[in-house]
Amino acid sequence: METWQAINTLRVVREFSERAIEPPELERILNAGRRTGSSKNDQHWAFVVVRDRDHLRELAAVGHYAGHLAGATLAIALVTPDASGHYDNSVMWDCGRAAQSMVLAAWELGIGSVPATVYDHALAHRLLGLPEDRRCDFLLSFGYPADASVLTRPSRAGGRLSLEELVHEERW
Repeated sequence: METWQAINTLRVVREFSERAIEPPELERILNAGRRTGSSKNDQHWAFVVVRDRDHLRELAAVGHYAGHLAGATLAIALVTPDASGHYDNSVMWDCGRAAQSMVLAAWELGIGSVPATVYDHALAHRLLGLPEDRRCDFLLSFGYPADASVLTRPSRAGGRLSLEELVHEERW
């Protein structure tokens, strides 16, 4: 799959089949995150892989829209330093880039994904066994789609704003 094809055909998948993600596939997804560029090459991220079904069900309670974690084949928690209330834009930017790299690598393999935003940080911290100086703001669910047609489904009409609606030259 070429890069543009992956970007253009990527679909959110919230329902997963029982098919396992094999170790080489998981390693490729994790390496996609690891290989992502980061600001000043700080690589502030770490990843926690969760496969246990009961653990995934517990993690589904960390956010209002995180229910898909319960049915995922596996989840990857994106862990960053806890800046003690100081929001670090470069860490969040880098984390988002790593997440997108993992999502695209998975899509190339026919593996679907969907992000979950953490709202209950204390619960995520406890469930993931994070050190005091770490936090998790996002998790990614991964798995083969329960409905394989999602892999080839065309884009919805009107699903994205046109370039004319988004792009401004020189000034707004």
